[in-house]
Amino acid sequence: MKVLVTGGTGFVGREVVQRLHASGHSPTLVKREEMATSMKACAQVMRDCDAVIHLVGIISETGEQTFENVHTRLTERIVQATKQAGVRRFVHMSALGTRPNAVARYHRTKWAAEEIVRASGLDWTIFRPSIIYGPGDGFVNLFARLARFSPAVPLVGGGHSLFQPIAVQSVAQCFVAALTEPRAIGKTFALCGDERVTLGEIVDAVLAATGRRRWKIPLPFGLAHVQAAAAEFLFGKILGKPPPLNRDQLLMLREDNVGDASVANALFGLKHERFVTEIGRYLNRDA
Repeated sequence: MKVLVTGGTGFVGREVVQRLHASGHSPTLVKREEMATSMKACAQVMRDCDAVIHLVGIISETGEQTFENVHTRLTERIVQATKQAGVRRFVHMSALGTRPNAVARYHRTKWAAEEIVRASGLDWTIFRPSIIYGPGDGFVNLFARLARFSPAVPLVGGGHSLFQPIAVQSVAQCFVAALTEPRAIGKTFALCGDERVTLGEIVDAVLAATGRRRWKIPLPFGLAHVQAAAAEFLFGKILGKPPPLNRDQLLMLREDNVGDASVANALFGLKHERFVTEIGRYLNRDA
């Protein structure tokens, strides 16, 4: 099967492309610049493809790379190009916590993108992962870097927010398996690991995996909000880069990021390793 992959050079995309090759498929990667051109040009890139895997997303905004532009408007463009190219199968990356009237703009724009996919008339599948971890991730590795250079690690909101982290290999397994699984068509799946862990427990796991002892400092949401606003101004307005922390992320951290993954686990045969064991395999190497 020839599969067009958007976001194929990203953290999840690289794993998906590798698994597509291993499964005998032929992936074609498309650059964001190509997707930003005319609808006709997008459809031309998809010519002769059998399916589209749409992974593009951002967690922080900068310049024209806003949540609305990347999550919603770009998804609409890709969906229309997919239909114009005559491709039927469409597998879409969303996020756990996505829902109408969500507090965070990240989740609201992800929901708007889902609605576009659901209304497309394509043979679609939507995946909503919790925090995805693995070599090169932007979450676990962030705390590993902080622990490497700082004697203390901040815990936003006291570190009580709940997550169900899932390995990037499991996410890629689902995306690739869904291509040839008719029971996945027209379905939305939560993708989560077996363990529900707090932010504080994630930091504990990172410290255990890297063999470091650090102070854990509770950071109240109010103070974190001030720091995030400053980071948005410094990085976004002055440096032209995505800030390492933004206010939308803080809104999401006020909510638990957990779900029921039993349907996905059963359909795609997922077996989850212990979180601390899995991160130890790459954090020890990168420490």
